Amino acid sequence: MQKLFLTFLCVLISFGTVLAQKRRAVSGTVVDAQSKQPLPGVTITDQKKQALAKTQADGTFRLQLDDQRHELLFSLVGYEAQQVTVQGNQTVVNVSLQTKDEVLDEVVVVGYGTRRKIETTGSIASVKADELTQMPVANVAQGLQSRVSGIQINQNSGSPGGNVSVRIRGTNSINGTSEPLYIVDGIQIANSGGINDVSPLSTINPNDIESVEVLKDASASAIYGSRAANGVVLITTKRGKEGATRVALESYFGLQQVTKKLDVLNASEFAQLENEVFNDNYYKDPASLGEGIDWQDQIFRQAGMNNQQLSISGGNAKTQLSLSLNYFDQDGVIRNSDFNRYSYRLNVNHSINDRFKIGTSILGSYTTSNGISAGETGLDNAGVVKGSVLGAAIGAPPLLQAYREDGTIYPFAEQGNGRYREVVNPLNFIEILQRNNIKRTLINLYGEYTILPGLVYRASFNADNDNRLYDNYSPLALIAKSDINSTSGTASKDNQDNLNLLHESLLTYTTKIAEDHSLKFTGLFATQVQTYKQNRIDATGFPNDITQNEALQLALNREVKSERTKQRLDSYMGRVNYGFKDKLFVDLTARIDGSSKFGANHKYGFFPAVAAAYRLGEEDFLKQIDAINDLKIRASYGITGNAGGINPYQSLATVESNGGVNLNNGWVTSIGPTRIANPNLRWEKSKQLDIGLDLSLFNNRLSVVADYYKKKTDDLLYVLALPLSSGYANMTGNFAALQNKGLEFALNAEVLTGELKWSLGTNITFNQNKILDLDNGITQERFINTYSLLKVGEPIGVFKTYVFDGINQSADEILPGYDGRVGGHKVKDMNQDGTISSADQVITGNPNPKFIYGFSSNLSYKNFDLSFFLSGTYGNDVFNISRFSFENPLGQRNLFKGMVNRWTPENHNNQYVSAFAGGRQPISDYPMENGSYLRMRNITLGYRFKDFKRILQDIRVYMSANNLFTITDYTGYDPEVNSYAGSNTQIGIDNLVYPQARSFILGLQVNF
Repeated sequence: MQKLFLTFLCVLISFGTVLAQKRRAVSGTVVDAQSKQPLPGVTITDQKKQALAKTQADGTFRLQLDDQRHELLFSLVGYEAQQVTVQGNQTVVNVSLQTKDEVLDEVVVVGYGTRRKIETTGSIASVKADELTQMPVANVAQGLQSRVSGIQINQNSGSPGGNVSVRIRGTNSINGTSEPLYIVDGIQIANSGGINDVSPLSTINPNDIESVEVLKDASASAIYGSRAANGVVLITTKRGKEGATRVALESYFGLQQVTKKLDVLNASEFAQLENEVFNDNYYKDPASLGEGIDWQDQIFRQAGMNNQQLSISGGNAKTQLSLSLNYFDQDGVIRNSDFNRYSYRLNVNHSINDRFKIGTSILGSYTTSNGISAGETGLDNAGVVKGSVLGAAIGAPPLLQAYREDGTIYPFAEQGNGRYREVVNPLNFIEILQRNNIKRTLINLYGEYTILPGLVYRASFNADNDNRLYDNYSPLALIAKSDINSTSGTASKDNQDNLNLLHESLLTYTTKIAEDHSLKFTGLFATQVQTYKQNRIDATGFPNDITQNEALQLALNREVKSERTKQRLDSYMGRVNYGFKDKLFVDLTARIDGSSKFGANHKYGFFPAVAAAYRLGEEDFLKQIDAINDLKIRASYGITGNAGGINPYQSLATVESNGGVNLNNGWVTSIGPTRIANPNLRWEKSKQLDIGLDLSLFNNRLSVVADYYKKKTDDLLYVLALPLSSGYANMTGNFAALQNKGLEFALNAEVLTGELKWSLGTNITFNQNKILDLDNGITQERFINTYSLLKVGEPIGVFKTYVFDGINQSADEILPGYDGRVGGHKVKDMNQDGTISSADQVITGNPNPKFIYGFSSNLSYKNFDLSFFLSGTYGNDVFNISRFSFENPLGQRNLFKGMVNRWTPENHNNQYVSAFAGGRQPISDYPMENGSYLRMRNITLGYRFKDFKRILQDIRVYMSANNLFTITDYTGYDPEVNSYAGSNTQIGIDNLVYPQARSFILGLQVNF
């Protein structure tokens, strides 16, 4: 009983002691040690790692502690964690946090994982979200332009959501694709399309992207094997983080306008030219006709654009979530063209327990694009004025009328007694329906299980579901009444479904040996199945325009087409990463891919790579140099493949419908052979060497990255002509080879780091491209068209033409061998044999630039920020073939302004031909122009409102100007152009492509 009483007494005394301990309020402020700015969101934990509080927007915190001594830990991403001792009687604690050494601790995304930047052995460039969206862009490729060395990005068309071509370290194929592989949260997608198509990348909202890593060398990209020969672009979208829920709103509105118009003849000048061409004095008094109508003003407009984004993110220790909703709307500067996108993103990570995690990434979009035919490739024919709105606007006679009195479009065939039926009213193109609806969903589901410490298995299931509907209708109302017949009015509906399914099983094991040696083993099995279906119906001969293409059964003539293809890719990969004392790193990678697309004898390809990096900066003799923070040399060699440029069934003998025959008084559809089998069809392979250097100086305020690369691509897919006796015209096989080599430099500097901050960044790339072989040595050169050439020993796509030598001033100057005449083009007799022949054609231009470059500046002072971004190319030629059409007086079409100064017996001009020489000009370098340019791509001024006490964190207001000016000698709409879009072989060609617009933006960003 006595023992029980004593025990009860001790319990009472202990309980009373606890009750007697006093509680106290501890408060303070956490600031940045350098800038002294308050830091919101700092987590404060105790010795048991239990979160006690977080700092508010103004950096302040308040918590309750007992009167004992406590050890508190203050931590924030990007800062060194700091432990602070709080004495028993202390009530105020102020803390200054030091920023981390970002160069050493920065993490970059690599294939199937992440690594610290100092551990990377390959050539990898990273671009963050604020750089991608510094200017309003419809897709991620536009945001990358000129921000990364080694990448050439061309906005081939300025149409909303329009075509973009991307080349990493040069063009790597002839008939295959040279576009890189894009991977969005593990989901593999591709970029493609023609000059009038919407880029597939435009279905993804750039505002959802957290970062982009570009894998340029073989060691970095070989892990993706047969799809990595053109480089890999890894896109990581924004994910939720542990902490308070964050809400962000962004809105901007803008106005766009064309940067220039092309000068053409006015009505008086055109009438005078017509009289001379036809020698008929049709226009009695040309001088009285004045300026006439400006057809470019009829098709161009000031166009609006706007973007609205809502983002919500947050989570706790077990579950993190990020959600966004976006609406993007861009009208085109050509009337009735636009791009509209609704998109959403949901990213969820959940830890079921300490060993098992699951998560998902879902990106969905619905886009609608109303397009305009603004790209034509024909040389000096009616197509340029009948197939393109810009060609029609330049060639439209300024004497004709746009509309009838009732407001309907006035066909040219009904004007001027039918004299101008060879040209069309440019407004026709505005009224033609060309609508593209795309529903796209990207889904990634993953599960990750830690089997043993360091041993992790991850399974992912990915889907890319792309559904498209193309609507087209050309109305009867655009045709002259006298020309309407049984095929007038054309329409089509085209349904295309593309489903890409991918499963990946990834096993990784990470360990350390004796603290100094780190090892990571990665094994992968992946299987991918892609199916494509198309159902299309074309129709002509409609009774009226009421239903457009929604009742194709009303048409007199209909043609149906359907198609279905399926392909499969199985992959096995192994990778070993070794590190020694954060000083030496070695990576070994090997991947085997098997594709259903290739011949029976070469279904599988093997793609190995090896890379090493050595941090000289960790050696004692360099540690003594205070200016050097880090110095790393890198070297890699590997083989990657290209399977993306070949369609299914190319290795098989195929047949298809080839029309029909009349058999027994009945029409019978016939089927005939179309392709000869090639069981040896195999992968294009790129063998690449890379030697690089990473240097950080002056407390990491100056960083330099330099790379030398040499890449040889063998077994290029090439169409080989077959003898007629074979019964086939050609065969696709692996016959060609080419090489790219070059230098890349990137420099970033923190010029000022105090209250006034100023950072600069620049990059420059030199690439040399050369064809090594075309068809196993049989052919040394081959014309792609009448001026573009493939030639062994020369860059891809060079121009081979006659050399323009002015105007023939007299009959004595005209050499035999071509249709020369007085007042027409004269060309040089290069071999001096007294005649003009194909032997006088020489390489006169190169569309590949000698170098490309970008330069950026970011300045901030207190709440103000100012940034600008420049980009450009140097040394590339543009073949402006529109000048062949519009400086060539065929009659019935308008011409460029320079033709006012055309050759006449009284005016011996040496550039512009006479009115009698139209249509008879040899293909020379006459329209060749210097395509070099420097463009002010973006300039932005912003102001951030801070110090809100409650719900709001900050508000930023900004205004920006984009494509503000371009310095160039090029006379066309835009030197950044290619009428053949993403073609490998026909590049640097301009036949009046949709021009890029200048835009002015006013925006608002609100963070809660």
